[in-house]
Amino acid sequence: MTVPANPSAADLDALRLEVAGLVVEALNLDLAPAAIPADDPLFGEGLGLDSIDILEVALVVSKRFGFQLRADNEDNVNIFRSLRSLTEYIAAHRTK
Repeated sequence: MTVPANPSAADLDALRLEVAGLVVEALNLDLAPAAIPADDPLFGEGLGLDSIDILEVALVVSKRFGFQLRADNEDNVNIFRSLRSLTEYIAAHRTK
C-alpha cells in the first residue's frame, strides 16, 4: 500500500492497521492487529513492549517501508509513543 504525500484519515487508518500487523507478526503477539488501540502506549502499561521489542519492530518497519529507524534517534520516545505516532512517522518518512 502506498500512502500519498498528504494522506487522508482513511489512508492513515489503513497504514496503521498494516503497521499493527507488522508489530503483531514481528513479536508473535497473541492478538489481532485491529485490537491494538491507536493511542495506547507501546511501552509499559499499554502494549507492554520493552527496548528489545522496539528494536525488532524498528527492523521490520525499516525493511518494509524503506527507511531506517535508528536507536540513537533522540525522537524515538515520541516515534514509539503509540501506534498512531509510529504510523504518522512512517507516513512522513517512508520511501516505499
